[in-house]
Amino acid sequence: MNPCSSLPAGTGPRTLPSDPDISLDRPFTGNYLLYLLAQASASASSDFHTLLARHGLSVPTWRILASLHPNGAMSIGQLAGECIQKQPTLTRIVDRLEKEGLVARVHSGKDRRTVLVSMTKKGQAVSRQFVEQAKAHEARILADYSAEEIDQLKKTLKVLIRRTSGDG
Repeated sequence: MNPCSSLPAGTGPRTLPSDPDISLDRPFTGNYLLYLLAQASASASSDFHTLLARHGLSVPTWRILASLHPNGAMSIGQLAGECIQKQPTLTRIVDRLEKEGLVARVHSGKDRRTVLVSMTKKGQAVSRQFVEQAKAHEARILADYSAEEIDQLKKTLKVLIRRTSGDG
């Protein structure tokens, strides 16, 4: 049994060391929001990123497919912002995904100068498979949190993103 959990060791979300206040060992980074967000993201996504790699899918490719899931279409600029990727890099990834038959470029019905990226049927099948696995991964990470805590965490993060992205 893990002393920090009522679950047998290795059966639930990772538990923190007996003293979870990392600010005691790391006076600056242990309380610095951006460091904590980066650490939380890295530790929470590590297992899922490993799963993607085992299936030959890169994280940027996953982000593109997830952003377009299930039937969305976005401009390269919108997709770059959504996927946390520089536009030239994202364009190269989209070029590759287009060659692999996962996405297609289509002209916007509103403005023919605007080119949108959307998923093909093949891309939708791949995204559907990994979206289900992503949801299961998220559920495992959040298993020890109440519905109210999960809702508050997501609301707080969405507000932070909105306020720091220039949209808020």
